[in-house]
Amino acid sequence: ENTTSYNVVGEMTGTKSDQIITWGGHLDSWDVGEGAHDDGAGIVHSIEALRILKALGYKPNYTLRCVLFMNEENGNFGGKGYATQAKAAGEKHIAAIESDRGGFLPLGFDIKGSQTQVDFVQEISTILRKEFHLYTFKPGGSGTDIGPLMDEYPEMLQLGLAVNSQEYFKYHHTAADVFEAVNQRELELGSAAMAAMIYLLDQHLK
Repeated sequence: ENTTSYNVVGEMTGTKSDQIITWGGHLDSWDVGEGAHDDGAGIVHSIEALRILKALGYKPNYTLRCVLFMNEENGNFGGKGYATQAKAAGEKHIAAIESDRGGFLPLGFDIKGSQTQVDFVQEISTILRKEFHLYTFKPGGSGTDIGPLMDEYPEMLQLGLAVNSQEYFKYHHTAADVFEAVNQRELELGSAAMAAMIYLLDQHLK
């Protein structure tokens, strides 16, 4: 039966603006396996990106908010609830990133937004191509959890962490989706990619 559950939120308050950049993954998993790739990896990406920024002593321009969404698998009520509550509270959301494609080698980010926003992301991502060897920055989907935010804020930019997902459906919603199936180094690289993109958005998004 339905029961009450909660999103988990942590944030760094912006120094120059009350506008918000959100990122995250979803806490719940399917009823077999351990949900390690779907979406434990996305949760680790999100928490670690926040930890990296905090460890560096970074002072963000915008408020940076890490959200671990509940109930993606059974109706996306965590994402829907977050979006409606944000709008009702008068919050200003300008960008969101999601990791929900597994803990595999990161390739870049898919971009959901206008052509101007696509061009913007491709421009600021030059350093990610050179230093992180991330090469995929193209129009595409963002994620189920952050999708409802765009319904409330249609002008916002959304990104989905793109990974080498060739093996994803070996694990997706199966008993094989366990902790041991996640490569530590690839997971770390995904976290670094998330942290770097959050930094670039915070520095350059207008």
